[in-house]
Amino acid sequence: MSRALSRGETRAGHTVGVRELVPVLGAVLLLYFVVPVTVLVLTYSPAALLSSLTETYVINAAITSLVAALGSTTIAVVFGLPLAYWLSKNTGALATAAMGAVVLPLVLPPVVSGMLLLTVVGPNGLGGLTDLALTRSLLGVVAAQTFVASPFFVVTAKAAFDGIDDHLEEASRSLGRDWVGTMRSVTIPLAKPGLLAGLVLTFARAMGEFGATMMLAYYPRTLPVQIWASFISDGLDAALPVAVVLLGVALGTLLVVHALRATPWR
Repeated sequence: MSRALSRGETRAGHTVGVRELVPVLGAVLLLYFVVPVTVLVLTYSPAALLSSLTETYVINAAITSLVAALGSTTIAVVFGLPLAYWLSKNTGALATAAMGAVVLPLVLPPVVSGMLLLTVVGPNGLGGLTDLALTRSLLGVVAAQTFVASPFFVVTAKAAFDGIDDHLEEASRSLGRDWVGTMRSVTIPLAKPGLLAGLVLTFARAMGEFGATMMLAYYPRTLPVQIWASFISDGLDAALPVAVVLLGVALGTLLVVHALRATPWR
């Protein structure tokens, strides 16, 4: 009896010890996320950073990134919305293969994505059989960002459509609404928070895209490419102002997604 009680007390003590260790381990990783941003804020002079943000190369990179990200996000919505809806409503082999194709850019290293795009829209695209070349152009930047960022919208939009009860759409159609009317009055409003979250995440991913953009376009320079070029040529201090702009975009993205109350990781 006493031996069994002793074992129970040992197990209970062991469980309590592990439970107390869990938040400590989580706090270590959380600090790893927070410390670099905190060091950046405390180490560098805000006045010096603000003055550097007015440099021509920073402004040009920010404009290029903004225009290209808006373009690639628009493409992702126009073509990704119907694709996400179709993926949500179909479960066959074709839909599974299509979903695999959508997810592929998410798991590919961005540099490899850029190499793949070069084989199609590079100077020698399709073995020289086409004159379509998007290198060193804003269209090339948009193409690279679309390839890497649009899957975020498709996957998030599909999850939003998956959460809609099919009976609601059926009820709408039984009341005389056609497919377009049902989409406009039922499906899209119900999926709206998830769709908006996917749109914001796609825009932020496009703004931060580096590897594929550098491989395919390089010029005009986006913010991530300019960070790399400034760091290579003049060191960390020259790259820092551009990085601050991207940091602001990232923080703004978190605030917007949180305000939408549609965080896709919930």
